[in-house]
Amino acid sequence: MEPPLGPTIAEVLTSHAGGTGSPTKTAARVADAIAARGDDGVWLYTVPRDELLAAAAEIERRPGARTLPLYGVPFGVKDSIDVAGVPTTLACPGYAYTPTETAPVVQRLLEAGALFVGKTSLDQFATGLNGTRTPHTIPRSIYGEDLISGGSSSGSALAVALGQVPFAVATDTAGSGRVPAALNGVVGFKPSRGLISTVGLVPACRSLDCISVMAGSVDDADRVLDVVAGRDDGDPWSRDRGPAYDDSEPLRIGLPPVAELEFFGDGAMRSAHLALRDRLGRHGSVHEISLAPFLAAGELLYQGPWVAERLVEFGDFLDRHAEEIHPVVRAIFEGGRHYTAVDAFAALQQLQALRAEVARIWLDADVLVVPTVGTTFTVAEVLADPVETNTRLGHYTHFGNLLDLVGLAVPAGTTADGRPSGALLLGAAQTDDRVLELGARLLDEPRDRRRMTATTGTTATDPVEERL
Repeated sequence: MEPPLGPTIAEVLTSHAGGTGSPTKTAARVADAIAARGDDGVWLYTVPRDELLAAAAEIERRPGARTLPLYGVPFGVKDSIDVAGVPTTLACPGYAYTPTETAPVVQRLLEAGALFVGKTSLDQFATGLNGTRTPHTIPRSIYGEDLISGGSSSGSALAVALGQVPFAVATDTAGSGRVPAALNGVVGFKPSRGLISTVGLVPACRSLDCISVMAGSVDDADRVLDVVAGRDDGDPWSRDRGPAYDDSEPLRIGLPPVAELEFFGDGAMRSAHLALRDRLGRHGSVHEISLAPFLAAGELLYQGPWVAERLVEFGDFLDRHAEEIHPVVRAIFEGGRHYTAVDAFAALQQLQALRAEVARIWLDADVLVVPTVGTTFTVAEVLADPVETNTRLGHYTHFGNLLDLVGLAVPAGTTADGRPSGALLLGAAQTDDRVLELGARLLDEPRDRRRMTATTGTTATDPVEERL
C-alpha cells in the first residue's frame, strides 16, 4: 500500500487560519488516529488526549497565534531527544530519565506554535537501521508483507507515513533519518551537521550525530528547517546555513557507473532505480562520479573505531546493566572495547584523505544520486541475521556523516513487486538548498524561492507560487 499521508503543513495552516479547522480539532483527530491503531510500535509515549487538547487550546490563545509559522501543527519527537517532563528512554526502560529542560530543536518548534504529540520509537540507543532492536512492539513498514520499518528513527517515519503528523523530529548518525524514510515512502532530510542544534540529544556518536526531519514532502521539510536551523553556542558543532540555490544556474547531477551500484541480487530494486536514473537528465546536467571513496569511508563506521565512541555515552551503563541492553546492541557496544588510540588516529588520517578526495568531486557535481537502500528485508530476515542485513541497509548511508554530507531521501515509487523504492540525494556540507531543490524537482513540487531566500539571507531569481 502507498503511505496514507495526512494533510501537509501548508494545508493544516490554511485550515487553521481559515476557520475550517483549529488546533484543538487537529489535536482530537491526531489522538483518535493514534488510539485507533493501538500498540503498533510507532509511539513509546503520547500526550494524554485531554492534555493534548488543552495544549492545543493554549496555542489558540497566544497573542498573534495565527501568524506563527507552525500554528497548531502536530509533530512527534524521537525518544532520544529531550522534552521537559517526558521520560527519555532510548527504548531501554532501565536507562530512562526525565529531563527538566527541552532540547533547543523542540523548543524552537514549540515557540513556532507546533503541537507536541509524543515520543516515537527507535532501535535501542539509536543503534541500528532496521527497527527490530527494541524490547517493545516491533514496528512494520507501511508497505506491509512483514517488511521492516527501518531504523533507528522507525517511529518518526511511520508517524508521518500513517498520516498521524505532518512531520517528526528524528536523528541520523549512520542513516537513521534516511533508511526508515525510504522504507515507508516519506521524505527523510539529514541537513548539514551542526545546522540544527544537537543539545538535548542523547548522542550515539557525538562527532557524527545530526538531527533530521521526517516529512511528507520537501515543502514540509523546508518549513521545519526554516524554524529549527540556527546557531547554538551550546553545540560545538554548530554552523551557519549555506546559501540558497540560485536557479539561474543548472544543477549538476552526479551518477555512479551502474557497475558500481549494489542491489544485493534484488533485481526489482535495481530496475526501479535505473528507471529513476533515466529521468534525471530533465532536471540538470548529468556527470559520472565514482562511488569508491564514499564507500571506503562508509566501511570505517562499523569496521573502525567509531563504534567505540558509543561507549563515551553508554560505557558506564554497559558495565552496570549489560543484561538490560538488547543482545545485538550489547554486542556492538562490547565490540567497541577492542579499539586503541592508535586505531582511532589511523582511521582519522584515512578518513581525512577520503574527505579530501570527495571534496574534489564536488568541483564537478552539485548533487550525487544513489539508491537510499539497495534492497529490503522482512522482520524475520533481520532477526535471523541482524548484523549482515543491517550492514546492507547502510551501504549507501554509512558514509554520509563521516564525510560531512547533506542527505535527502525521497520516495521514488515502488518496485514491480510492490516494495518501496527511494533515491538518496547527497551534497557537500552547507549545500542543503541545492539538495532540497533537486528533491523538490523529483517529486514535482514547486518551491517558494521568496521564502527560501528570506531564511538564508541570500538572493535568487524567479520566485514561484507557494504550494498550498
